[in-house]
Amino acid sequence: MTSAANIENFRIGERFMTSLECCDIDTTRNIYAVDAKLWHNFDQSFQSVEENIKTLQWLHRKLSDVVYEIVVREAIPGGFYQQHILRGTLASGEKFAMPACAIVKVKAGRIVSLDEYLDSQHTVPLLQS
Repeated sequence: MTSAANIENFRIGERFMTSLECCDIDTTRNIYAVDAKLWHNFDQSFQSVEENIKTLQWLHRKLSDVVYEIVVREAIPGGFYQQHILRGTLASGEKFAMPACAIVKVKAGRIVSLDEYLDSQHTVPLLQS
């Protein structure tokens, strides 16, 4: 992969994470390819773009001050992987943090697949609020 492709994929990653933080549904939807497949290790199933958008909206109902702290983002052939920490504030005022890793494949400037790895135990405070 060329350096220009790496730079473009990183720009897509930055735009994507910003859209998630702001719950910018239109931008998030536009960054995904229409038929993108989103997979999670905790349930071993695929999620459609629209299902993922609903999850994003749910997340923003549960958390305020949503921030994705990028720990590392590295180029891989056809995309990038990143380690990040999802941070926010629960309705109780308690701080929330969930480390995760994502493998993201990009084609023609859009995310075509995203495999996310996280410990589902970290989601318990979200489900209890």
